[in-house]
Amino acid sequence: MPNSADRIALISDVHGNLTALEAVLADIGSRGIDLIYNLGDYVGKGPRGREVIDICRERCAVNILGNWDDFLPDPERTFDSEGLAWWLAQLGEGQGEWLRALPFSHDFLLSGRRVRLFHASSTSVHRRVRFDHDEREFHGMFANTPATGDGPEPTVVGYGDTHDPFYEVAGEGLTLFNTGSVGNSMNDPTPVYVILEGRLGSTTAAPFSVQFVRVPYDVEAEIATATRMGMPELDGYVSEIRDGVYRGAMNDPDGPRYHRRAR
Repeated sequence: MPNSADRIALISDVHGNLTALEAVLADIGSRGIDLIYNLGDYVGKGPRGREVIDICRERCAVNILGNWDDFLPDPERTFDSEGLAWWLAQLGEGQGEWLRALPFSHDFLLSGRRVRLFHASSTSVHRRVRFDHDEREFHGMFANTPATGDGPEPTVVGYGDTHDPFYEVAGEGLTLFNTGSVGNSMNDPTPVYVILEGRLGSTTAAPFSVQFVRVPYDVEAEIATATRMGMPELDGYVSEIRDGVYRGAMNDPDGPRYHRRAR
């Protein structure tokens, strides 16, 4: 690809894991990439949501709403737990309002392709679309909805939410990919992000690529920080960031299971 190509780093689901975020940002910087888009879920699960927000507000050219960003600081939220109360208390002044005001999606042109980014699905940050979705769910990710607004429909869609990266191409030249998670990656707990490469803003077809990057980091240092800060639900956090096992399954007597749904 010519040197004139643009590169965009896509990060998602940092979830208060500042140690992982700093490692990923260092890797992005080492590649000479300045443009960073964030697909949401800055807070919850990890101990330093406030610091993650501060860094992403400074470093990311685009910041998008995630499901945790919407419900954690929701003043009308009725469900609560020790963990939720603790993570909410970690936020700085005005950060909750900033999170809930983030845009739902972001559209742009890259090498003649219309790209749309959002957190979880085309309809809501709270509707999850997993990697083993069906055909109806696949095509629904490219549809305009009240949440995305009107305009040309995308041919490339990137999202986060599931902490489980994948890349899929189907009929009519549609490309769907999931960025995975920086701070709370499942199965392989190594942080992962995506690099998009192409000609930004161009309506002309040109080389286009999607690259997944895994970045090792000091997970034990992150666990030590969460422990020192007295974060609740620590065992679940350790299970997720050290072993890649979702906290809801960490006590399964049969051990971790393959994550594809039974057919």
